[in-house]
Amino acid sequence: QVQVEESEGGLVQPGGSLRLSCAASGSILSIIAMGWYRQAPGKERELVARITDGGSTNYTDSVKGRFTISRDSAKNTVYLQMDSLKPEDTAVYYCNVGVLINIVRYIEVWGQGTLVTVSS
Repeated sequence: QVQVEESEGGLVQPGGSLRLSCAASGSILSIIAMGWYRQAPGKERELVARITDGGSTNYTDSVKGRFTISRDSAKNTVYLQMDSLKPEDTAVYYCNVGVLINIVRYIEVWGQGTLVTVSS
């Protein structure tokens, strides 16, 4: 089994910063990619940022230049540094990890989600 543990979100004022982390553990042969998604009230879940095992990153347009995703491969941990936060960033943020659990089986594991609220 593979477990994913996310850090807590929180309440942040507009223009503020917050860092989320997500650690994967368990029967992991290799992590292919790690990412963050978010779901705002009344909206569909969307990709925020993703980083591959090779270090390639991609971001949704609305967070480019404000959010930075990084990864500590030794710790199987991904970070999302969120700067210049806006009220529209308010959402439940979910960690997603793509894992090889053996040489032929790939699975994706989701975190339980953490609420980030941007408000004054």
